[in-house]
Amino acid sequence: MSAEVEAVVIGRNEGARLIACLASLEGQVARIIYVDSGSTDGSVEAARAAGAEVVTLDMARAFTAARARNAGLALVRAPFVQFIDGDCQLSSGWIPEGLAHLAEHPQTAVVCGRRREIHPEASVYNRLCDIEWDTPVGPALSCGGDALMRRAALDEVDGFDPALIAGEEPDLCLRLRIAGWAIWRLDAEMTLHDAQILHLGQWWRRARRAGHAYAEGAARFGRLPHRHWVRETRRALIWGAVLPLVIVIGGALWWPLALLALAYPAQVMRLGLRSGNWPWAVFSVLGKFPEAGGALRYWLARLRGRRGGLIEYK
Repeated sequence: MSAEVEAVVIGRNEGARLIACLASLEGQVARIIYVDSGSTDGSVEAARAAGAEVVTLDMARAFTAARARNAGLALVRAPFVQFIDGDCQLSSGWIPEGLAHLAEHPQTAVVCGRRREIHPEASVYNRLCDIEWDTPVGPALSCGGDALMRRAALDEVDGFDPALIAGEEPDLCLRLRIAGWAIWRLDAEMTLHDAQILHLGQWWRRARRAGHAYAEGAARFGRLPHRHWVRETRRALIWGAVLPLVIVIGGALWWPLALLALAYPAQVMRLGLRSGNWPWAVFSVLGKFPEAGGALRYWLARLRGRRGGLIEYK
């Protein structure tokens, strides 16, 4: 057990996944803080029975993962905090490896390792998640929901932005990098994740949430020199909104424009030949439609002076 690390677990109706998560942390960290966002499945009672210190968020305010992480962070006393989602399990060797890197690199604020999907065979959507988690090793622009972080660095940038409904980790990492801190992806096993995405509708909502995050990130930090998520937002809107409109409306006025629809299979061919992974190629192109929907939802809400609600896929 490391006395230097406390864990903040966030969750909402994770059931057995939460129990497995808390069990994986036992003996690895000095303290476990579980922040619950309105669960109705007995998660709060199960977490207390597992020995975790439980925080329940005020239901009068909108839930966000960022808000939950900040609530847990406020109770952390150790110099380092391991954030982990309630649908994940921590690998046994991760904490020592992450701490060693942070000790050797005092300007590093965040270290993350390999997050693997626990059941990639269950669906093509789970396999896509496993591919998504396999990010390059070395200096990184951002991390995901599971990461080991330096408490002092988080205090310097006021933690996560609780207003963000998605993309709060890249937003935090960008602000840390602006402040002079580094983010590192280590070549080490970190967590097992249970996406449990078994249906197209779940995957579609998850992609829509990503599009919302892209648009909001670009609106916040899209200007030079950061250009945060500008490319991702532009791609989503071009492939998922602009081109379909040109094909449908333009094709009705002048039929040769309808041939632009061939750009989609051509893009699948290009990505598939380059990567060798044809399911990933297909869903990368298909995903631009819900991503565009998420981006447009963000801008519509902003024009109305409102904030979008959570986009959940489980």
